[in-house]
Order: sequence, then C-alpha cells, then structure tokens
Amino acid sequence: MSTDDNTEKGALERLLLAHLAEQRKTRRWGLFFKSLGFIWLFTVVLLVISREDGHFTSVQPHTALIDLNGEIGGDNGVTADALIASLTAAFEDKHSRAVVLRINSPGGSPVQAGQVYDEIRRLRGKYPKTPLYVVVDDICASGGYYIAAAADKIFVDKASLVGSIGVLMDGFGFTEGMKKLGVERRLLTAGENKGFLDPFSPVEPRQETHARAMLAEVHQQFIQVVRQGRGKRLKETPDMFSGLVWSGARSIELGLADALGSLDYVAREVVKAEDIVDYSPEESLADRLARRIGTAMGDAVRPWARDNVRVR
Repeated sequence: MSTDDNTEKGALERLLLAHLAEQRKTRRWGLFFKSLGFIWLFTVVLLVISREDGHFTSVQPHTALIDLNGEIGGDNGVTADALIASLTAAFEDKHSRAVVLRINSPGGSPVQAGQVYDEIRRLRGKYPKTPLYVVVDDICASGGYYIAAAADKIFVDKASLVGSIGVLMDGFGFTEGMKKLGVERRLLTAGENKGFLDPFSPVEPRQETHARAMLAEVHQQFIQVVRQGRGKRLKETPDMFSGLVWSGARSIELGLADALGSLDYVAREVVKAEDIVDYSPEESLADRLARRIGTAMGDAVRPWARDNVRVR
C-alpha cells in the first residue's frame, strides 16, 4: 500500500472517529435536556397536585395566613368571595394548626363584611379544633373590625387603630352651584322616590329620614355582631359604638382586642407552628379586567348613582 493510500485511510479513520464522538456528544446533550424536561414536568405535576382550590397546601403542621389589605368590596377592594375561598382552603387543610387573618383595612361594604363574618362563624363551627386569630397591622376599622369580631382572639400592635363601629352614606349636593351657573336639573322618574338622594336635586326631608333610619338599622346589625363576637370581653362605654377609633393598647382595655402580638408572635407563641403558609387571595389579570369592564358599564348606565353605604 502506497504512502498516499495510508494517508487517505488515516484521514478517513480520524474523520469517522470524530463523527462518532460528535454523535455521542449529541446523544449526551439530548439525554441531558430530556432529563431537564422530565424534571420540569414532574415539578409542575407536583405543584398542581399540591394545589387545592387554587391554594398551595403544606405537608407539615403550619399556621395558615390570609391577608386582608385595603377596602372590602368596591371597585378595587378585596371581595368576600375571594376571602371566603381562601378561608375555606385554609380550614380544610388538615395540616393547618390555626388560621390567622391579618387585617389592614379601613372598612368597606357592610354586605361583604357580613358575608365573611358569617362564613368565619360557620367554618369555626365545622372545624372546632382549628382556631382563627386576627392580627391587626396599621388599622382594623369599621368593616374590617366587623370581620375581626368573628375571631377567637384579636391581636394588635399598641399603635394600631381599632374600632370605628358606625355606618355612613356619603355624597355631594350641587344645587346651589347649579343655580349660580344657570344649570337646570331635568330628572324624570316613574316612582316618586326613584331619584332617591339625587345630588343635583334639593334634599327631600322624607327621603333623608328614610336614609337615616336605614343607616341606624345597619348600625344596630353591626353592634349586635360585635356583641356576639366579643361577648363578655367587651367593656361597653357610651361612645364605643359612636364611630370613634382607639389605639391598639386602648382597644385591649375596652375588650375590642385581646392582646398585643404580631403574626410571627402568634405563629410561634400561640399556635406553636412557626411555619407560615400563605392562603391569601390572588386575583388574576383576567378577573381584574372583567371586574373593571363591569364597573365601567355599570357607571355608564347609572351616571348619577354616587351615594354609597359603607361600614366605616
């Protein structure tokens, strides 16, 4: 065999060996990426399995946390449906040693606050071994306190603001301004009270009397809820249900709260389960968009309905 043949044969062998090595390398990378894909898929499946009603569950004893931040109800507030779903998931998790509702809210809708209050009472009855505690951050007022009254115990910071047990209906009156501008209000109704408290019309004494009676009724409902929830711990004073707020320290003296304590303190010292699992409601982008579209459409069809009843 000539030298040229040997050279050509060696080159072919080297080329073949390089090709085989490249194939082995490609297979190794393929196996690597397939393994990564399998691990990713396995993790996703585990996460899906570990979710219950949209909330992650834990496999060990823990303190279940639900945050209530901001207004209750309203265009951008926390809804009763979202809170109730979170509360239900937290109570149903067999590893929850207690549920902590951390509140930082000035109040809001009396209807939605009442719905959450009733649901907490129901869940406490269904799961008697799982206590529910409220931890107050900056403020727990009005509708926020309405909900808090359903708890086994209420923990506050000494500087928290607590109370505001009252009801209001607010709005504006533009009649004098319209006179100065020479604007005439033309409101046509079928039903003499259909334009109830219309801000562009003079106040009708009978309508105002009716509104005050309605507010007083809702106020009494609020008072009864507080008395029912706090029981003998409540030390009533003449101004307790007047709409005033008190510091956290003073609220303990009045029986509106039970003790000083933060979330970590309650989980560690009261519940005895330092691991905290968050069950707080998270609204999806689609839900927010749908709610805003619904609100905009509602405003378009009732442009003068601007008076709102709030437990505040």
